[in-house]
Amino acid sequence: MSVVHKPSRVLIEPWWIRWPLIAMAVLLFFAILVAPLLTIFMSAFEQGWWVYLAAIADPEAWSAIRLTLSVALIAVPLNTLFGVLSAWAITKFDFRGKDMVLTLIDLPFSVSPVVAGLMFVLLFGAHGWFGHWLVEQDIRVIFALPGMVLATLFITLPYVVRELVPLMQAQGRDEEEAAMSLGASGWKLFWRVTLPNIKWALFNGIILCNARAMGEFGAVSVVSGHIRGETNTLPLHVEILHNEYQFSAAFACASLLTVLALLTLLLTTMVESRRQRSEAVAAPI
Repeated sequence: MSVVHKPSRVLIEPWWIRWPLIAMAVLLFFAILVAPLLTIFMSAFEQGWWVYLAAIADPEAWSAIRLTLSVALIAVPLNTLFGVLSAWAITKFDFRGKDMVLTLIDLPFSVSPVVAGLMFVLLFGAHGWFGHWLVEQDIRVIFALPGMVLATLFITLPYVVRELVPLMQAQGRDEEEAAMSLGASGWKLFWRVTLPNIKWALFNGIILCNARAMGEFGAVSVVSGHIRGETNTLPLHVEILHNEYQFSAAFACASLLTVLALLTLLLTTMVESRRQRSEAVAAPI
C-alpha cells in the first residue's frame, strides 16, 4: 500500500511582522536607490533638453569623456590579462606564498583610493623616490595620463581575479590534466579547455572592472592635478561643475555615469543568467 506524503507546511510569520518588514525594505530601497537616481535625472533635465545637450557638448565635458574612455581602454585590458594569468597561476599550481599573493591582490579593497593616489605621488612625483630620474628623462607620470592609468590599475586590480579564482578552484584541474595527457600544448589547453569554462566569469569581471575604472574618483583626483581640458576625467569634471554652482551641467554629466552604472547592472545580470544556463546545460542529469 502506497503512503501519501502530505506537503510540509511552510512557516509563515504573522502579518503584523511580515508587512512592517516588507514596508521597511521597500522604503529603504526607495530612499537609498530609487530616489537618488530620480533626483539625478530630474535635476539634469530641469532646465530643458537644450541645456542638457549643451552641457554634454561642452568641449571640457568631451575632453573629460575622452580621457575617461582612454584610461579605461588602457587599464581594463591590462587588468584582464593580469587577472587571467594570476588566476591561472593561483588555481593550477602549488607554490609557496600563494596565500600572500591572494592577500596582496585584495589590498586595493582595503586601502582608501585617496591613500593609493598619494602613494603614487610619493613614488613618481617631482620629490618622490623616482621623481628626479623622471624629471631628467622628461617623463611625466603625475598630473598626466600615465599616473591616472597607474592609479586606476591599482584600484581595479582585484575584480577580474576575484571573479575567476573561486570558479577555477571549483572546476579543479581534471580537464586540463586530461588534455595535457593527450598531448595538448599550453596555448591550445588555454583556448580549448580553460577559456570556455571561465568565459562568463571573465566577462563579468571585465564589466565590473570597466565600471570601476570609468567611475573612479579618489585615486585619480590625487594624481590628476585637476587640469581642465587635460587631466579631468568625467567624475572630476562633475565635481568642478558642482563646486562652480553649475548644477544643471553637473547633473547632466553625472547622468552619463548613472547610465553607465545601470548598463553595468544590466550586463552583469545578463552575464550571470547566461552563466547559470550554461552550467545547467553542462550539469550531468
